Amino acid sequence: MDRPFLTVIGMMSGTSLDGIDAALIRTDGRRVSEVGPFRTRPYAPAFRERLRALLGRDPAGVAGAGAVVRELTLLHAEAARALMAEAGLGPDRVDLIGFHGQTVFHKPADGITIQVGDGALLAAETGVAVVDDFRADDVRAGGEGAPFAPLYHAALARDLEKPLAVLNLGGVGNVTWIGPGKDGGDDAMLAFDTGPANALLDDWAARTIGRPMDEGGRLARGGRADALLLAGLLCHPYFRRRPPKSLDRDEMATDQVARLSPADGAATLAGYTIGAVVRAQEHFPAPVRRWLVTGGGRHNGYLMEGLRAELDAPVDPVEAVGWQGDALEAQAFAFLAARSLAGLPLSLPGTTGVAAPQTGGVLHPA
Repeated sequence: MDRPFLTVIGMMSGTSLDGIDAALIRTDGRRVSEVGPFRTRPYAPAFRERLRALLGRDPAGVAGAGAVVRELTLLHAEAARALMAEAGLGPDRVDLIGFHGQTVFHKPADGITIQVGDGALLAAETGVAVVDDFRADDVRAGGEGAPFAPLYHAALARDLEKPLAVLNLGGVGNVTWIGPGKDGGDDAMLAFDTGPANALLDDWAARTIGRPMDEGGRLARGGRADALLLAGLLCHPYFRRRPPKSLDRDEMATDQVARLSPADGAATLAGYTIGAVVRAQEHFPAPVRRWLVTGGGRHNGYLMEGLRAELDAPVDPVEAVGWQGDALEAQAFAFLAARSLAGLPLSLPGTTGVAAPQTGGVLHPA
């Protein structure tokens, strides 16, 4: 049965802690009829550090963080209102907000994933119904709870040549392998976290040169990767695990780079990200014809050059096929919010390892 297309805002705060991405799309949860404006609201350094202090906190630790959670939610409300103003839409013309929140703890083996954020407060502040808590049902049902954008990748890739890999280089890297099978079906998709990406690089840049990131890969380009250290890092047992599989932001962090210079450390961590993607191919059902790269890592020229040198298929930013890379994850949670409202699955056995297609999300009325 055809469903009405909804106007939905998606909001994402990634593990790199750089800020809030907000994007507007029109979707029925199966197809995307239109993409609208998007914007990024960077976090102020002081708030980023308050948010960083929540990372790794279990449910008991998060319970005492109400002030930071409220501040996070109010910043999302400001971003949503600014996006509506830019689109010329009042709250009465936006059907839904998909609110990811901030992942602070992710241990699916223990049945726990925590994304902080107050969906009821966001609905009250914006006057728009909110869907949040996307991952919890998947984890409770035995899934990895990540990655969660693959169904959106498949919807956008309906007319592209396959097999295709969509690589997201966010705080943690993840990949969606999309095969030529039935559109959106589990037999046509495999998704999993590849390994570290921007989070370790960003933390290293902040610690060694006082910058929030290695802009363009310039720091790494001036260094040399420690080959012995890198070989050891790429022997991590995670890479041998069969997918679907997922990682916490700091699960593969290493203090072994501390002895290196800033440039050599950046080159080694960048090599870690590249090597993790190369190893991900070991799990693909078939080689891909093309890699499309999204996430902040696609702006890092050192990473992109390394991927092109090491992978056996063309590597392009997603803009090469008309997608909006800076908006893609936020758009994905708009798409998933519409799916949640329609009772459609948000995750599949091939994307998170859940036993059967799993719905999810919690609705907070306006």
